[in-house]
Amino acid sequence: MPPQSQFDLRKFVAPEFVFGVGARFLAGQYAHNFGARKVLIVTDPGVTAVGWTDDIKQSLDAYRIPYTVFDKVSPNPRTHEVMLGAELYRREKCNVIVAVGGGSPLDCAKGIGIVCSNNQDILAFEGIDQVEMPIPPLICIPTTGGTAADVSQFAIILNQEERVKFAIISKAVIPDAALVDPETLTTMDPYLSACTGIDALAHGIEAFVSNAHSPFTDMHALEAIRLISSNLEASVNNPLDLSLRELIMQGSLEAGLAFSNASLGAVHAMAHSLGGYLDLPHGECNAILLPHVFAYNYKVSADRYRLVGEAMGLDMRGMNTKTQKQVVFAEFERLRRAVKIEHTLEDVGVHLSDIPTLADKAIKDACMVTNPRQPTRRDIEVVYEEAL
Repeated sequence: MPPQSQFDLRKFVAPEFVFGVGARFLAGQYAHNFGARKVLIVTDPGVTAVGWTDDIKQSLDAYRIPYTVFDKVSPNPRTHEVMLGAELYRREKCNVIVAVGGGSPLDCAKGIGIVCSNNQDILAFEGIDQVEMPIPPLICIPTTGGTAADVSQFAIILNQEERVKFAIISKAVIPDAALVDPETLTTMDPYLSACTGIDALAHGIEAFVSNAHSPFTDMHALEAIRLISSNLEASVNNPLDLSLRELIMQGSLEAGLAFSNASLGAVHAMAHSLGGYLDLPHGECNAILLPHVFAYNYKVSADRYRLVGEAMGLDMRGMNTKTQKQVVFAEFERLRRAVKIEHTLEDVGVHLSDIPTLADKAIKDACMVTNPRQPTRRDIEVVYEEAL
């Protein structure tokens, strides 16, 4: 008998992952298992400067696997960087990609793989399920506790000409292996720790209230919210405390498993528009927008946001829904300010005259499809205005 509706069937996709201190040193073993003749290492100068790229080289050397390095990756990876990386991959006759870094190198590596397998400009793959051919074997080693690009079917690329970040959503870009090593978080500066941590928190929250959520994504989303909200402030203030870094990295991983399968919402759609327009840190954009999108969505998702508040440790027993909304909003604001993300949109350079352009780009973002409340263009403008 066929299912009664499309919602009776649930799909959950995730890569193989290894979690724990020292996981990064398995890069050579996994590359060998994938039949690597030559590896393209995708990274950035900051990751290389603190030594994580050398660890990956050492692991590949142990298996006598040759490699070449592509490190021309900016924060918010650009389309032309993806194309340059693909050119190097082909010229050097690589057949496996190893990405080490934050979301930027990992997303850039996904883009490189897409271009090399599908032989088109990266701009051709914007949207959902636009990647026809599988990408080369991809091993990801994250060095920030936030983006979860290492386990997700998302890649976010900056189109500089249009001044907008666009999403590629496809199971073709799920890495073949993620080597999730909490020790790599110990070299993040406090502000990066804060921004990436809030990004991960937003992943968990948006996945939980997404109109595509399921029991399978809910359990990961709520655990991510609990782990990150209760440990982020301490982790930012104690960067060398490995036990705290493990909890944040686990939270990021759990959030990634949730949002990769439930997608995201207006926070990320609006953050992509904002970050692409002004080339701002993605986590900072999320932190500024999260409380205001929550206030907009609350009307249709009060019960689920109450569970979000409880996962953040709030005791809301006996409160009416209006008070619950105020308490959760206040906690979002308290947490972001506690980790020193104190800017408003005006502080980061947004003018009232920019808002129509930002709203026009945000409403077209693929993440907006799964927001629990479907906004008009004017609704989005109002949310941006409230965050000024």
